[in-house]
This record gives sequence, C-alpha cells and structure tokens, in this order.
Amino acid sequence: MRQAKDHFFNILEKTITQEKDENLGLVKEVRDGVVMAIGLKGAEYGEMVEFENRSLGQIIDLTEEQVGIIVLGDYQSIESNQIIRKKNKQLSINVSKDIIGRVIDPLGNPLDGLPNYKKDKDYPLEKIAPSVVYRKPVTVPVETGLLAIDALIPIGRGQRELIIGDRGSGKTSIAIDTVINQKGKNLICIYCAIGQKASKVALLIETLRQHEALDHTVIVVANASDPVALQYLAPYTACAIGEYFMDQGKDALVIYDDLTKHAWAYRQISLILRRPAGREAYPGDIFYLHSRLLERACRLDEKYGGGSLTALPIIETLEGDVSAYIPTNVISITDGQIFLETDLFNAGIRPAINVGISVSRVGGSAQTKAMKQVAAKLKLDLAQYREMSAFAQFESELDEETRRFIQRGARMTQVLVQDLYQPLSLAEEVAIIWAGVNGYLDNIDIKKVNQFKKEFLTYLHTNYQEIIDSINKQKVLNEKIEKSLKDASEKFLSIFQENI
Repeated sequence: MRQAKDHFFNILEKTITQEKDENLGLVKEVRDGVVMAIGLKGAEYGEMVEFENRSLGQIIDLTEEQVGIIVLGDYQSIESNQIIRKKNKQLSINVSKDIIGRVIDPLGNPLDGLPNYKKDKDYPLEKIAPSVVYRKPVTVPVETGLLAIDALIPIGRGQRELIIGDRGSGKTSIAIDTVINQKGKNLICIYCAIGQKASKVALLIETLRQHEALDHTVIVVANASDPVALQYLAPYTACAIGEYFMDQGKDALVIYDDLTKHAWAYRQISLILRRPAGREAYPGDIFYLHSRLLERACRLDEKYGGGSLTALPIIETLEGDVSAYIPTNVISITDGQIFLETDLFNAGIRPAINVGISVSRVGGSAQTKAMKQVAAKLKLDLAQYREMSAFAQFESELDEETRRFIQRGARMTQVLVQDLYQPLSLAEEVAIIWAGVNGYLDNIDIKKVNQFKKEFLTYLHTNYQEIIDSINKQKVLNEKIEKSLKDASEKFLSIFQENI
C-alpha cells in the first residue's frame, strides 16, 4: 500500500496540470468492470470520474483507504497506475422533450440508429424523493385497458404498483398493454429493460411501433450482454427522465422490467467490491437500492407543478415464492401488487391475475365514478364465487342460490379474460361489466362468454355509439345511460341467442 501511494505521488508530480491534486487519483486495481483507486481526496458517493482512456465512471464505494468506481464504458484498457480525474459533479442524464420516441442506453446514447436528440437539462440519476409536504393524494387513474386491473386493482397516477409472478406468466404483457392504452391520454411512458435478451427487447419495440405507442414512449435499455454497471444504472436513468416530465407538470409512467435482474447486477458489483454478503448473498443495503428508487414516484401538489410519476416495478418469482428476499422487499415498498399465477395462465385465464391475492392500497380513489359504480358489484360477485367454488364439486347438493353465485362468478371470471395487446376504453370496460353484473351473461354457455363480449362491444359501437361517447366523456353512469345500456343489452342478447 505504501509503495502504491509513493508511486501515485511520483506520477502526480510529473503530471502537468492546472487542477488541484485533490481532483486526481490513481488506479490501484481493476476487477471486472470495477476499479479500486487511491487519491481522489474529498470524493463523494455518485460523483463522476474520467479515466485516461476517456471512459467515465461513477464512485460507488468509499472507504478510508480507497475508492470503488464502476466503469461506464470500456474497462479492458484501464490498467493499474493510470490517472483518474474527478468531474466534480454527480452522474446525470441530459433530457429534453425530444427524447420521446427514442431508444437509449442508461447514459443517454441513442440505440435506434438515429442522431442524438436535442439536449435541454441535466437531471441527476440519484435524487432525494419529494417529502410528504410536496405530495397530494392519488386520485387520477392510470387506465391500463385491462378489465381485471381497472375494475379490481386500480392504479392511480403517482402510485407504485408491483407486478409480480413467475417467468412466462405475462408480466411484461401487462406493462405493454398499459403503454399501448395511453395513446391520447397525456401520459408519457418510460419503459426500462434491465438485463433482458436483446431479441426480446427488439420484439417489444416493434410491438409498440405497430400499435403507434412509441409516440408517447421512451425506452431505456441495458441488455443482458451489457456491463452490470449499465444494468445497475438503467432504472435510475428511467426515473430521472420521468422526473423531468413530472417537473414540467406532466404525468409520467415508468416501468422497471425487471428489478430482480437489477438486484442481481447490484449483488455482482457488491461482491466484486468485497462487501459483506447477507441473505441470499445480497449486500446489506439491498433494500435501500429499491426504496430510494421507488419512493421518487409521487403526485405533486398543484403549487409544486402538479405533475406525477407512476412506477410499475416488475419482480420475477421462482415457483410462486413471494416470501423470497427481493419480492418481500419490494412488496413492502410499493402500494400494492398484481400477482400473476402460472396455473391460471396455463388454464387460459389471461391476464393470469389472482384477484384474491392482488391488491391496490389506493383502491377506489383511483377510479372514475362510472367504473366505481360497476366494480363494486363485480367485486362482490367474485368474492362470493371464490368463497363458494370450493363446493362446486358437490354441485348436485347445492341449493339454487349457491349454484347461481357459482355460475355468475365463473362467467365474470371469463369476462376478465382479455386478448394480448387489445386494451379496452373506459366505456367498453364499464359496458361489459355492467352487462355481466346485471345478469345478461347468466344463461350464456361459459365457452361463449368471450364471443359474447367481443360481439356485444361491436354491437354497441355500431348501434349505440352515443353510449360509448357519453361514458368516455362524462365518466359516470347516470339514469339515462343505464336505460340505454339496458335496452342495448336486451336487444343484443336476443340476437346472440338466436345465432348460437
């Protein structure tokens, strides 16, 4: 250690520079994308540094003897005894409205083959979350276009709602549906892909392009093949972009897909830094990793701009184990969770949401009045169905009322099934739920429920467009609209039963 320090000061004496010595440091050791350095007096956590090969780095570890730096570029040409220079500023990304529609890496470099976007303002990747003084209650909905979520597990602008489930259970599909449904709703979406396969990300981008959703979306990508330093920074970059729009008084939605891989990346960095390993080999500050990120989601009071930042973190479980370390951490940070079950997915219930376990702690506050009016009855029907379905195997012994509850619940469960990338408008959701809870599906074969739903919505658009327009505009079910819905439902039911 003494020899290294002597060598460091010898090099500094030979370096012709106008900077103070405290801005300079020396590479002591390079460990798989992480550099250990000496010098850099007065260094701060999160501060940027520059290496001799012009690569940038971020200080991520401070001890009495040395500084740990993650390299944000080529680290293979960095060698011991090379000079490091402090930049005297926190790591940040330059953002502007021109970033919408672009695909970038966590440092803001374009990945879509287009020129650099016009820069406007630097936003730090790490920022202290707004205190409760700056916030206001969450009351405006994020309409996902998915019946099961909008009716039973509503998400509000400024909320943090976790999407959790096993691999292949449809977590990303829910996020994409939500992004597609925001067209024309003044909600800017930021999709953050962390540690995903490049082919999966390319397919996702193409899906959004086909559905004209890129016009209101920013995509931040750190692929599985990228250095772990970029995978670690990706969600903070996405959050900083969302805060830029929030500070302008706009509403933004950030999707972190997924934070399990983000935790893996941080664990890898921490093990390289030789930090003490705790449960499941994660470092002791793994909870703080995600809490300081997700706490930045909020809805600001009007006197502070009135914007909002909504977070949809995604967590992957193994064999449905929600008691694992990272899932329990993120569940405790967020305002509710949408739990997806592989068994439901395989049974054809898609989105495979377990409405019994899933919850939104914002609840009806984040629903329009029209949705609240129909969702209350739907929740009751499904609750009765779950309670009584255990007796379904003894159907011959059930009384008529119990059998009716089970039949209604089974059909309403089928109503919640939805095709991929086919989000519904508020009026379409309200209309189909209203028809279901008022008994118009009770005598329909359960295998024909999906057909009924599609044809009913087509019938409404063709013959009762004024119902759709009224609900979408007024966002309430008044007596006149309900009368029109009843008339439409009765007419369509007779037509449907004649044709089957």
